[in-house]
Amino acid sequence: MTDGRFERHGLRLLLKRDDLIHPHLIGNKWRKLVPNIEAARGRPLVTFGGAYSNHLRATAAAGRLLGVPTVGVVRGQELADRPLNPSLARCAADGMRLHFVDRSTYRRKAEPGALAAILGAAGAEEAYVVPEGGSNGAAVHGCRALGEELRGRADVVAVACGTGGTLAGLAAGLAAGQRALGVPVLRGGFLERDIQTLQERAFGGRTGSWSLDERFHFGGYARTTPELHAFAEDFEDRHGLLVERLYVAKLLYGLVALADEGAFARGTTIAAVVTGRPFP
Repeated sequence: MTDGRFERHGLRLLLKRDDLIHPHLIGNKWRKLVPNIEAARGRPLVTFGGAYSNHLRATAAAGRLLGVPTVGVVRGQELADRPLNPSLARCAADGMRLHFVDRSTYRRKAEPGALAAILGAAGAEEAYVVPEGGSNGAAVHGCRALGEELRGRADVVAVACGTGGTLAGLAAGLAAGQRALGVPVLRGGFLERDIQTLQERAFGGRTGSWSLDERFHFGGYARTTPELHAFAEDFEDRHGLLVERLYVAKLLYGLVALADEGAFARGTTIAAVVTGRPFP
């Protein structure tokens, strides 16, 4: 793609349109969920998310398409007494059974006792559990194919990061001499440890060349600013591509800022992975 903000620094920007993989299982959601569905071997899937979770929507769509029962544990007991928002309504329309839990319980969902209680209350004791965001060993192996598809096509491959599973697999799939760059969309400074743990579980240790730049979260998950919206609208006008705000816009903003800082040597080809599109 032609973009003067990169060309004036001697850089080339490519977009890896993973958002076009499937109309309902977009990008990294497909790559993460399919290996988990295979691992479930016919058992129902139970997973977790907030009221506007892309992961819940993708899991519900996968269940509908592949004939797998799904249960979504939703953060916020108070939501049970309200009309479903468009995101949760889409989950329900795709056949997902929604189970709402209070926020304190939700925070403890990784504790064995709390998880068992949640599964029992949801009637999902025999279900296969997929973590929030879908990142586990199976998902990381699924995302490795993303890196393999980009071998020889770019010097730097950049992706927005939530739970880190996509970057963990992407970096493992790239060829020697390529590096992966993650732009976290959450605040906290914990993601490097989480990604390394995911790679250890999937591959036995840290794999591939990867790093994070944690400056472009715009306040944290699901947070945006007028500046970010203006940037995304300008990118859409320049290139005729709708830009999803919570992940993709932050990634592209970060790459423009890094280019202006001189973070990439002249002659570098950068591939930005478009992992999602705006929810209608």
